[in-house]
Amino acid sequence: MHPNRILLSIALVVVALVVQVSVLARLQLPGAVPDLLLLTVLGLALVYGHTGGALVGFAAGLLADLAPPADHAVGRYALVLCVVGYAAGLTRPENGQHRSATVPMLVVAGAALSSTLLYAGVGALVGDTAARHVGLGLLLTTATVYDLLLAPFTVPVVMALARRTAHDPLADTAGSAGDGTRTYGGLLGSGGLGGLRGRTGRLGGRAGAARRGGLTARVPRSGTGRIKGVKRL
Repeated sequence: MHPNRILLSIALVVVALVVQVSVLARLQLPGAVPDLLLLTVLGLALVYGHTGGALVGFAAGLLADLAPPADHAVGRYALVLCVVGYAAGLTRPENGQHRSATVPMLVVAGAALSSTLLYAGVGALVGDTAARHVGLGLLLTTATVYDLLLAPFTVPVVMALARRTAHDPLADTAGSAGDGTRTYGGLLGSGGLGGLRGRTGRLGGRAGAARRGGLTARVPRSGTGRIKGVKRL
């Protein structure tokens, strides 16, 4: 990844994690906790693609696994966000921008459901039965609702910031070179340098004719003077 993308991703992930741990986790909402970290990963993945989404998701999940008051196995949430970030990045269009907000909202809803299911599934494998006590249905419903309500205020902002670092100087240079080639091609065409050479040739011909005409006009006058001089003698 480009250094600017790495720096922006680190800053956004750290801010999202701090807000989630210090604010959202203390709201005591029923069911799940609004996952601002997940929304941040999704916003970056929708711009950076599946590779960037997987890398950002793994790093963000690992940071969440290590940050207090985490009470689960290290690597559990890193695996979840890595998979979710990769899958979300696959929805990135070729031009890098979605035509409407429908696809990002569907990605958020799908990520909320899949991340909850994957987190609960990995927890069941390592012996964590917290999801059974709360109720998997309640967790799925509340996680989806909370994330969808929070997404319009976070995902567009993250995507807008990520697009600034998605700027590719090499592509722009190539595009500028292409424009320059088209410009030079136009100059080399019949209306460009070809026409300029034609006009220059016509001007040169006129100038040469004018010089020859002037020389021709001077020669008879000189000759007449000599002839007159001879006659005087």
